[in-house]
Amino acid sequence: MAEASDTWGIFYQNLIDAGCDQEMVRQCVILAKAAEKTDLLRLLSKHRSILLRAVHENQKRIDHLDFLIYQMSKR
Repeated sequence: MAEASDTWGIFYQNLIDAGCDQEMVRQCVILAKAAEKTDLLRLLSKHRSILLRAVHENQKRIDHLDFLIYQMSKR
């Protein structure tokens, strides 16, 4: 765990916690250190979209299971 004053350590840990792979972490750190804010935000937004798509796909799966559980419990 990074110390509260370790800005880069906190940044790195947040990327890992957000599910970024090592290559994406590397790219984000490079962009952040180069103050390429627009490119960094674009990359992070793309990763967010991927994660959100997975949430929606899994929610559909949960809905299908809920329906099956409901149907089975009625029998």
